[in-house]
Amino acid sequence: MKIDSIYIGGWFQRTMLQLSEIYDFLRDGSSQLKLNKRKLEELHHDLAIGSIEYGVAGEEFVQFTTSEQIQVKICEDGLIIVSSQQVSEETMFADVERLKDYYEGRLSPAINYLFSLGAPVPKELAHIENIYPYFIVCNNAKREEIAELLSRTERQKYFEFDNKNYSVLRGDKYYFINNKKATTASIERYIEEQVFIREFKGQLHRYLNLHRIIWERIDDVKDRAKVRGSDIVKFSTKLESYAKTVTLIDGRIEQMSTYIHTRERIAKEDQELTDFLAISGYRYETLRDTLEYIKDLWDMTEHYVHSAQKTF
Repeated sequence: MKIDSIYIGGWFQRTMLQLSEIYDFLRDGSSQLKLNKRKLEELHHDLAIGSIEYGVAGEEFVQFTTSEQIQVKICEDGLIIVSSQQVSEETMFADVERLKDYYEGRLSPAINYLFSLGAPVPKELAHIENIYPYFIVCNNAKREEIAELLSRTERQKYFEFDNKNYSVLRGDKYYFINNKKATTASIERYIEEQVFIREFKGQLHRYLNLHRIIWERIDDVKDRAKVRGSDIVKFSTKLESYAKTVTLIDGRIEQMSTYIHTRERIAKEDQELTDFLAISGYRYETLRDTLEYIKDLWDMTEHYVHSAQKTF
Protein backbone atom coordinates (compact mmCIF):
# COMPACT_ATOMS: atom_id res chain seq x y z
CA MET A 1 0.00 0.00 0.00
CA LYS A 2 1.25 3.46 -0.93
CA ILE A 3 0.43 6.57 1.08
CA ASP A 4 0.22 9.37 -1.45
CA SER A 5 -0.20 12.49 0.69
CA ILE A 6 -1.19 13.95 4.05
CA TYR A 7 -3.38 17.02 4.65
CA ILE A 8 -4.31 19.08 7.69
CA GLY A 9 -6.30 22.30 7.82
CA GLY A 10 -8.11 24.96 9.75
CA TRP A 11 -10.49 27.87 9.27
CA PHE A 12 -10.90 31.30 10.81
CA GLN A 13 -12.95 33.90 8.96
CA ARG A 14 -11.11 36.22 6.57
CA THR A 15 -12.00 38.25 3.48
CA MET A 16 -10.55 38.80 0.00
CA LEU A 17 -9.05 42.07 1.29
CA GLN A 18 -7.10 40.16 3.90
CA LEU A 19 -6.12 37.55 1.32
CA SER A 20 -4.49 40.32 -0.73
CA GLU A 21 -2.56 41.38 2.38
CA ILE A 22 -1.46 37.78 2.93
CA TYR A 23 -0.31 37.56 -0.70
CA ASP A 24 1.78 40.74 -0.39
CA PHE A 25 3.39 39.39 2.78
CA LEU A 26 4.11 35.97 1.26
CA ARG A 27 5.74 37.49 -1.80
CA ASP A 28 8.32 39.65 -0.08
CA GLY A 29 7.53 39.91 3.64
CA SER A 30 5.99 43.36 3.32
CA SER A 31 2.85 44.93 4.76
CA GLN A 32 1.12 48.29 4.36
CA LEU A 33 0.29 48.23 8.06
CA LYS A 34 2.41 49.74 10.83
CA LEU A 35 4.06 46.49 11.88
CA ASN A 36 7.66 45.83 12.87
CA LYS A 37 9.53 45.41 9.59
CA ARG A 38 12.26 43.22 11.06
CA LYS A 39 9.74 40.86 12.65
CA LEU A 40 7.84 40.60 9.36
CA GLU A 41 11.08 39.68 7.60
CA GLU A 42 11.88 37.03 10.22
CA LEU A 43 8.41 35.48 10.01
CA HIS A 44 8.58 35.50 6.21
CA HIS A 45 12.01 33.84 6.26
CA ASP A 46 10.75 31.10 8.62
CA LEU A 47 8.07 30.10 6.10
CA ALA A 48 10.78 29.02 3.60
CA ILE A 49 8.59 29.95 0.63
CA GLY A 50 9.52 28.66 -2.82
CA SER A 51 6.98 29.14 -5.61
CA ILE A 52 3.79 31.12 -5.04
CA GLU A 53 0.64 31.77 -7.09
CA TYR A 54 -2.67 33.64 -6.82
CA GLY A 55 -5.69 31.92 -8.39
CA VAL A 56 -9.48 31.61 -8.53
CA ALA A 57 -11.50 28.39 -8.21
CA GLY A 58 -14.96 29.21 -6.88
CA GLU A 59 -13.24 31.80 -4.70
CA GLU A 60 -9.83 33.43 -4.69
CA PHE A 61 -6.87 31.66 -3.12
CA VAL A 62 -3.13 31.92 -2.56
CA GLN A 63 -1.03 28.79 -2.91
CA PHE A 64 2.65 28.27 -2.26
CA THR A 65 5.22 25.51 -1.89
CA THR A 66 8.04 25.59 0.65
CA SER A 67 11.64 24.49 0.21
CA GLU A 68 10.70 21.58 2.50
CA GLN A 69 8.11 20.30 -0.01
CA ILE A 70 5.11 21.44 2.01
CA GLN A 71 2.18 22.89 0.09
CA VAL A 72 -0.07 25.57 1.56
CA LYS A 73 -3.39 26.84 0.20
CA ILE A 74 -5.15 29.85 1.78
CA CYS A 75 -8.65 30.70 0.54
CA GLU A 76 -10.30 34.12 0.72
CA ASP A 77 -12.75 32.99 3.41
CA GLY A 78 -9.86 31.95 5.69
CA LEU A 79 -9.70 28.22 4.99
CA ILE A 80 -6.11 26.94 5.17
CA ILE A 81 -4.96 23.56 3.87
CA VAL A 82 -1.40 22.34 4.50
CA SER A 83 -0.21 19.18 2.74
CA SER A 84 2.79 17.12 1.70
CA GLN A 85 3.39 14.43 -0.91
CA GLN A 86 6.75 13.49 0.61
CA VAL A 87 5.30 10.76 2.86
CA SER A 88 5.26 7.00 3.39
CA GLU A 89 3.56 4.44 5.62
CA GLU A 90 6.72 4.10 7.73
CA THR A 91 7.00 7.86 8.36
CA MET A 92 3.27 8.69 8.50
CA PHE A 93 3.17 9.85 12.13
CA ALA A 94 6.39 11.84 11.79
CA ASP A 95 5.02 13.46 8.62
CA VAL A 96 1.81 14.44 10.41
CA GLU A 97 3.88 16.07 13.17
CA ARG A 98 6.02 17.86 10.56
CA LEU A 99 2.89 19.44 9.02
CA LYS A 100 1.49 20.34 12.45
CA ASP A 101 4.77 21.97 13.47
CA TYR A 102 4.80 24.05 10.29
CA TYR A 103 1.15 25.08 10.69
CA GLU A 104 1.26 25.86 14.41
CA GLY A 105 4.85 26.99 14.83
CA ARG A 106 5.46 29.01 11.66
CA LEU A 107 2.40 29.71 9.51
CA SER A 108 -0.10 30.60 12.26
CA PRO A 109 2.25 33.01 14.11
CA ALA A 110 2.98 34.81 10.82
CA ILE A 111 -0.71 35.27 9.94
CA ASN A 112 -1.65 36.19 13.50
CA TYR A 113 0.99 38.92 13.58
CA LEU A 114 -0.04 40.17 10.14
CA PHE A 115 -3.57 40.76 11.52
CA SER A 116 -2.61 41.80 15.03
CA LEU A 117 -4.00 45.32 14.56
CA GLY A 118 -7.69 46.24 14.67
CA ALA A 119 -10.46 44.50 16.62
CA PRO A 120 -8.80 42.14 19.10
CA VAL A 121 -9.48 38.43 19.37
CA PRO A 122 -11.32 37.83 22.68
CA LYS A 123 -8.88 36.43 25.22
CA GLU A 124 -11.24 33.47 25.69
CA LEU A 125 -10.47 32.49 22.06
CA ALA A 126 -6.83 33.52 21.89
CA HIS A 127 -5.24 30.36 23.30
CA ILE A 128 -7.46 27.51 22.13
CA GLU A 129 -5.67 24.24 21.54
CA ASN A 130 -6.60 23.13 18.05
CA ILE A 131 -6.99 19.45 17.19
CA TYR A 132 -6.92 19.17 13.42
CA PRO A 133 -8.38 16.37 11.36
CA TYR A 134 -5.53 14.50 9.65
CA PHE A 135 -6.30 13.30 6.12
CA ILE A 136 -4.19 10.37 4.92
CA VAL A 137 -4.61 9.70 1.18
CA CYS A 138 -3.73 6.23 -0.15
CA ASN A 139 -3.79 4.87 -3.69
CA ASN A 140 -5.78 1.70 -4.51
CA ALA A 141 -5.35 0.21 -1.06
CA LYS A 142 -7.28 -2.82 0.14
CA ARG A 143 -10.03 -2.19 2.66
CA GLU A 144 -8.19 -4.36 5.20
CA GLU A 145 -5.08 -2.20 4.83
CA ILE A 146 -7.07 1.00 5.47
CA ALA A 147 -8.80 -0.61 8.46
CA GLU A 148 -5.40 -1.62 9.87
CA LEU A 149 -4.17 1.98 9.58
CA LEU A 150 -7.27 3.18 11.39
CA SER A 151 -6.71 0.66 14.19
CA ARG A 152 -3.22 2.11 14.71
CA THR A 153 -4.61 5.60 15.25
CA GLU A 154 -8.20 5.35 16.55
CA ARG A 155 -10.16 3.08 18.85
CA GLN A 156 -13.27 3.01 16.71
CA LYS A 157 -14.71 3.87 13.34
CA TYR A 158 -16.97 6.94 13.22
CA PHE A 159 -17.93 7.10 9.58
CA GLU A 160 -17.51 5.27 6.27
CA PHE A 161 -18.16 6.62 2.79
CA ASP A 162 -17.63 4.89 -0.55
CA ASN A 163 -18.13 5.76 -4.20
CA LYS A 164 -16.60 4.73 -7.51
CA ASN A 165 -13.80 7.31 -7.27
CA TYR A 166 -12.68 7.11 -3.64
CA SER A 167 -13.65 5.74 -0.23
CA VAL A 168 -13.29 7.25 3.22
CA LEU A 169 -12.82 5.53 6.56
CA ARG A 170 -12.90 8.01 9.41
CA GLY A 171 -12.03 7.90 13.07
CA ASP A 172 -12.13 10.87 15.42
CA LYS A 173 -9.01 12.74 14.29
CA TYR A 174 -7.95 10.69 11.27
CA TYR A 175 -9.59 10.43 7.85
CA PHE A 176 -8.20 7.67 5.59
CA ILE A 177 -9.04 8.29 1.94
CA ASN A 178 -8.49 5.49 -0.56
CA ASN A 179 -8.17 7.00 -4.03
CA LYS A 180 -9.45 4.62 -6.70
CA LYS A 181 -9.54 6.84 -9.79
CA ALA A 182 -10.25 10.37 -8.58
CA THR A 183 -8.17 13.39 -9.54
CA THR A 184 -5.99 15.06 -6.93
CA ALA A 185 -8.16 18.19 -7.29
CA SER A 186 -11.28 16.17 -6.48
CA ILE A 187 -9.73 14.69 -3.34
CA GLU A 188 -8.55 18.12 -2.24
CA ARG A 189 -12.03 19.62 -2.74
CA TYR A 190 -13.51 16.91 -0.54
CA ILE A 191 -10.88 17.61 2.14
CA GLU A 192 -11.49 21.37 1.98
CA GLU A 193 -15.22 20.95 2.60
CA GLN A 194 -14.63 18.50 5.45
CA VAL A 195 -12.19 20.90 7.13
CA PHE A 196 -14.57 23.85 6.71
CA ILE A 197 -17.60 21.97 8.06
CA ARG A 198 -15.68 20.56 11.01
CA GLU A 199 -14.04 23.89 11.89
CA PHE A 200 -17.32 25.80 11.51
CA LYS A 201 -19.04 23.34 13.84
CA GLY A 202 -16.10 23.51 16.27
CA GLN A 203 -16.29 27.31 16.47
CA LEU A 204 -20.02 27.17 17.15
CA HIS A 205 -19.40 24.69 19.95
CA ARG A 206 -16.77 26.98 21.50
CA TYR A 207 -19.22 29.90 21.36
CA LEU A 208 -21.85 27.74 23.08
CA ASN A 209 -19.44 26.89 25.89
CA LEU A 210 -18.31 30.52 26.21
CA HIS A 211 -21.94 31.59 26.54
CA ARG A 212 -22.32 29.23 29.49
CA ILE A 213 -19.11 30.47 31.16
CA ILE A 214 -19.84 34.18 30.72
CA TRP A 215 -23.49 33.80 31.77
CA GLU A 216 -22.36 32.20 35.05
CA ARG A 217 -19.82 34.97 35.62
CA ILE A 218 -22.52 37.61 35.09
CA ASP A 219 -24.76 35.68 37.50
CA ASP A 220 -22.02 35.73 40.12
CA VAL A 221 -21.94 39.54 39.98
CA LYS A 222 -25.63 40.24 39.47
CA ASP A 223 -26.89 37.98 42.25
CA ARG A 224 -25.03 39.85 44.99
CA ALA A 225 -27.69 41.40 47.20
CA LYS A 226 -25.18 43.55 49.03
CA VAL A 227 -21.94 45.03 47.74
CA ARG A 228 -19.45 47.07 49.72
CA GLY A 229 -18.71 50.47 48.30
CA SER A 230 -15.04 49.58 47.86
CA ASP A 231 -16.07 46.67 45.57
CA ILE A 232 -18.31 48.65 43.22
CA VAL A 233 -15.52 49.61 40.82
CA LYS A 234 -14.14 46.06 40.79
CA PHE A 235 -17.49 44.48 39.87
CA SER A 236 -18.41 47.22 37.42
CA THR A 237 -15.08 46.63 35.66
CA LYS A 238 -15.84 42.91 35.46
CA LEU A 239 -19.22 43.57 33.84
CA GLU A 240 -17.63 46.02 31.41
CA SER A 241 -15.08 43.35 30.45
CA TYR A 242 -17.84 40.75 29.93
CA ALA A 243 -19.83 43.21 27.80
CA LYS A 244 -16.77 43.85 25.61
CA THR A 245 -16.19 40.12 25.14
CA VAL A 246 -19.87 39.57 24.26
CA THR A 247 -19.74 42.37 21.67
CA LEU A 248 -16.58 41.00 20.03
CA ILE A 249 -17.87 37.44 19.85
CA ASP A 250 -21.31 38.58 18.67
CA GLY A 251 -19.63 40.33 15.74
CA ARG A 252 -17.75 37.17 14.76
CA ILE A 253 -20.89 35.07 14.97
CA GLU A 254 -22.75 37.52 12.72
CA GLN A 255 -20.00 37.18 10.10
CA MET A 256 -20.39 33.40 9.92
CA SER A 257 -23.71 33.52 8.02
CA THR A 258 -21.99 34.81 4.90
CA TYR A 259 -19.29 32.14 4.93
CA ILE A 260 -21.63 29.15 5.27
CA HIS A 261 -23.86 30.47 2.46
CA THR A 262 -20.92 30.98 0.06
CA ARG A 263 -19.31 27.60 0.86
CA GLU A 264 -22.60 25.77 0.35
CA ARG A 265 -23.24 27.47 -3.02
CA ILE A 266 -19.74 26.71 -4.32
CA ALA A 267 -19.93 23.08 -3.14
CA LYS A 268 -23.31 22.48 -4.79
CA GLU A 269 -22.02 23.89 -8.08
CA ASP A 270 -19.01 21.55 -8.02
CA GLN A 271 -19.66 18.34 -9.99
CA GLU A 272 -16.74 16.65 -8.23
CA LEU A 273 -18.65 16.84 -4.94
CA THR A 274 -21.95 15.32 -6.13
CA ASP A 275 -21.47 12.01 -4.28
CA PHE A 276 -20.18 13.77 -1.17
CA LEU A 277 -23.19 16.11 -1.05
CA ALA A 278 -25.59 13.18 -1.42
CA ILE A 279 -24.29 11.96 1.94
CA SER A 280 -23.26 15.17 3.72
CA GLY A 281 -25.06 18.03 1.94
CA TYR A 282 -27.61 18.29 4.74
CA ARG A 283 -24.82 19.37 7.10
CA TYR A 284 -24.81 22.89 5.64
CA GLU A 285 -28.47 23.27 6.60
CA THR A 286 -27.77 21.83 10.06
CA LEU A 287 -24.89 24.27 10.55
CA ARG A 288 -27.11 27.20 9.51
CA ASP A 289 -29.77 26.12 12.02
CA THR A 290 -27.15 25.75 14.75
CA LEU A 291 -25.71 29.15 13.88
CA GLU A 292 -29.14 30.77 14.32
CA TYR A 293 -29.50 29.06 17.69
CA ILE A 294 -26.07 30.35 18.83
CA LYS A 295 -26.97 33.85 17.60
CA ASP A 296 -30.11 33.81 19.78
CA LEU A 297 -28.08 32.67 22.80
CA TRP A 298 -25.58 35.52 22.38
CA ASP A 299 -28.39 38.04 21.90
CA MET A 300 -29.76 36.87 25.25
CA THR A 301 -26.29 37.08 26.78
CA GLU A 302 -25.83 40.61 25.47
CA HIS A 303 -29.17 41.71 26.97
CA TYR A 304 -28.29 39.97 30.23
CA VAL A 305 -24.92 41.70 30.67
CA HIS A 306 -26.46 45.11 29.85
CA SER A 307 -29.23 44.42 32.36
CA ALA A 308 -26.63 43.59 34.99
CA GLN A 309 -24.78 46.85 34.25
CA LYS A 310 -27.99 48.85 34.66
CA THR A 311 -28.83 47.05 37.90
CA PHE A 312 -25.38 47.81 39.25
